Amino acid sequence: MKKDPQEWQQQLSETAYKVTRQAATEAPFSGKYYQLKDQGTYFCICCDTPLFSSRHKYDSGSGWPSYWQPIHSENIKEIKDTSHGMIRTEVCCANCDAHLGHVFPDGPEPTGLRYCINSASLNFKGD
Repeated sequence: MKKDPQEWQQQLSETAYKVTRQAATEAPFSGKYYQLKDQGTYFCICCDTPLFSSRHKYDSGSGWPSYWQPIHSENIKEIKDTSHGMIRTEVCCANCDAHLGHVFPDGPEPTGLRYCINSASLNFKGD
């Protein structure tokens, strides 16, 4: 999915644009989904690809919505991120390249992963 920056700016809020198209990070404990406990699915705010299920969400204490696995691994892509003097793994939507957040190897079993995702990159739809 390709759009020019102006098209993305028209479609997204300022925060969602900065997060998804410019790889910004929302402040911890500020996103609308980090404490949401409703059952449903989290979709990419840019292209509506299903990304995460509430069944895989947990409270990591990080201040961002956290999941121990995506709905379908083919719906996300992981990229080595060496920005800000760190080595991390960036998580993006495989369909539209939206920056979602990062994945870390300190999550719960059964995967041991923590997908730390910006609320601004998501749209939630309840069951």
